[in-house]
Amino acid sequence: MQVHHEVRSTTTDLEGLVWDIRSDEVVYGETILTRQYLSHRGAVAIVALDEDDRVLLIRQYRHPIRAREWELPAGILDAAKESPISAARRELLEETGLAAANWELLLDFFPTPGGSNEAVRVFLARGLETKATDFRPTGEEVNIELRWVPLDDAVTAILDRKTQNGTLAVAVLAAFAAKVRGRTNATSADAPWDRHPSASLHH
Repeated sequence: MQVHHEVRSTTTDLEGLVWDIRSDEVVYGETILTRQYLSHRGAVAIVALDEDDRVLLIRQYRHPIRAREWELPAGILDAAKESPISAARRELLEETGLAAANWELLLDFFPTPGGSNEAVRVFLARGLETKATDFRPTGEEVNIELRWVPLDDAVTAILDRKTQNGTLAVAVLAAFAAKVRGRTNATSADAPWDRHPSASLHH
């Protein structure tokens, strides 16, 4: 349930390359709270499944945890108003060289609502094929490793704590649950994102 409290002031404590750290003074009942949080444009992730229900995982270096971690193709929106499905198509192509014929919305979630307004939209992509791209990877993306993993095996890896990526865990478990339940009410990939930070949280 969304609740809106008056924000008396907002300051940017740190202006970063990709996201900022902000402080808000919030009217909460009879008190004024100061809350500092990471201000984020939002992100997308893709559960790409082939005809054998194998999910495509990627591994790349993540400096904050000093590790090469298995995760899903994913990325930050280029701008707060960028279409999430456009961002998903771009990220899938840039990171894996693949395009998908069929897209549906799998789920939306907030990874760390106590400290960030980041919202993640996860798509299910099928009908995959290799597609040419002019994108030239830089930085950590240069050494991305790709691996096709049976969906059941990916679930086992998550439950055995062999992978630690939060988005991967949430998305793969959701895809597995949808498969087990025989979900047929697919949600359009163009569905409105009402809980995106630009819509639900003030900037």
